[in-house]
Amino acid sequence: MVEERELPYLRRCVELAAEALAAGDEPFGSVLVDGDGVVRAEDRNRVAGGDRTRHPEFELARFSTTVMTVDQRRHATVYTSGEHCPMCAAAHAWVGLGRIVYVASSQQLSSWLTELGVPSPPVRPLPIAEVAPDVVVEGPVPELVEDVRRLHVRYHRGTAD
Repeated sequence: MVEERELPYLRRCVELAAEALAAGDEPFGSVLVDGDGVVRAEDRNRVAGGDRTRHPEFELARFSTTVMTVDQRRHATVYTSGEHCPMCAAAHAWVGLGRIVYVASSQQLSSWLTELGVPSPPVRPLPIAEVAPDVVVEGPVPELVEDVRRLHVRYHRGTAD
């Protein structure tokens, strides 16, 4: 269960997703927090330049190996605006990061994109547990889901509403 003290991390993920959108990118944002509650890094989507692997969750997984020990990674949490895609879930598991907490699920995102008439992505959106079964996962976070949905609607409609 997501605790009240974790909501600021998740709100920051939504802010980062909005920053990505403002930069012309898909709205995703993530925050890496160590076991003591210290933010170690944060990032937003950067795929607009053509490298579709520049997801924030993937970048944080890589970054964690340069600044955290194996034990520190195991006790860390990655907070994110959207459930990890299969690529990011695999990276998370391979580097040994701990828990994942996401605002909106892949199922929710897929539903929104279908409603908006967006073509299916080249990689099937699987739940994290199907890719990385030993990772503790929590989400969605209902109080922030609508904020994330609005960002995706704005991105895919190309509007500010």
